[in-house]
Amino acid sequence: MKRSSKVVTALTLSAGLALTACAPTAETGTGAEGGDAAKTVNVGIVYSKTGPLAAYGDAYYEGLQAGLDYATEGTNKVGDTELNITYHDDGGDPDKAVTVAKELIGKDYKILAGTASSGIALKLVEQAAQNKVLYISGPAASDAITGANKYTFRSGRQSMQDVATAGTFVDDLKDKKVTVFAQDNAFGQGNLAAVDAILGMEGAKVSSILVPEDVTEFTPFARQLVDAKPDLVFAAWAGATSGSMWQALDQQGAFDVAPIVTGLGDVATYGAFGDAGEKISFLNHYFPGAAGTEVEKAMISSIEEAGKEVDLFSPDGFVAGQMIAQAVAEGGDDVEKMVTSLEGWSFEGPKGETTVRASDHALIQNMYQVSLSKDGEKWIPELVETVPGEEVAPPEVVN
Repeated sequence: MKRSSKVVTALTLSAGLALTACAPTAETGTGAEGGDAAKTVNVGIVYSKTGPLAAYGDAYYEGLQAGLDYATEGTNKVGDTELNITYHDDGGDPDKAVTVAKELIGKDYKILAGTASSGIALKLVEQAAQNKVLYISGPAASDAITGANKYTFRSGRQSMQDVATAGTFVDDLKDKKVTVFAQDNAFGQGNLAAVDAILGMEGAKVSSILVPEDVTEFTPFARQLVDAKPDLVFAAWAGATSGSMWQALDQQGAFDVAPIVTGLGDVATYGAFGDAGEKISFLNHYFPGAAGTEVEKAMISSIEEAGKEVDLFSPDGFVAGQMIAQAVAEGGDDVEKMVTSLEGWSFEGPKGETTVRASDHALIQNMYQVSLSKDGEKWIPELVETVPGEEVAPPEVVN
């Protein structure tokens, strides 16, 4: 299956080179692994086609097809260099992903990309450093990916950008009371640490209400939150008890006390908040139509023409396609030159102006404040405000 893009303007690089390449959409393939090394660059996409993050993997994959098609005008070349792109399922298993990566590196693959799993991404980060190949992480949000080594980049946002976006719901954080309402597990504690680090750095007084994982009655904790009288609540929750937790906060009047902020995920989760959905203040990486840019319109058109739906991590795949094209256009098959070509690169991604920070490879991009409204049985996201990327840029990693 080959996509036909409606975009007539090619991505223009600083060297003035019009890119002309695209990726095959086969899930696996041998491609042109032989031949003139200077004329062919091998690219291995390692992502979750199956496993617990398969929905994220699918959004990334479809976005990648659209991004390659957009950046390269639908041929299989960048300049006179052919791209050999193959696709490999990590199944959500770090060991499987490492095995695949080693096999690809042994076949002279110069670029690896993909994965929504932070655990897998951090393993591939190690492979990139050890073998000096370019690695472009996908939707994986771990902050540890940024600045990990010179060969590692990312095509999506990271957790600190989420937290910083949450802070924008308050005009001035200095001396404001921010309460983290979360489960008392690694996930909740990690979010507490991030809020303390990011919002605390801006002068917020951060406290927490951590709820034991085995609790099923949330009224006392909701009451505790109301009595704390915070200026902002950051809620971090996952799992089967989410609906009951949000119901308890709503019933106890917590939304009348302060803005309660949490992340808006993929389309399938919009209904998980119940009646509280219309009262939550959502931070958001992306929802379909959020940006309104010409590049986003091209992405949406391409994905829909393929019979698929745009979702949370579609831009992560699209940007990966743009980054792969840029790396090959200016670096050829030389990984060191690929790295140099990406460092400090600014371009128009589907979310608007996007910059690869030269010092640590953080991806600076716009984020969003979003609300949900119900139309019959369907939940509709609505843009409240676009938060400029520089306002929520993560702290620079200094090695």
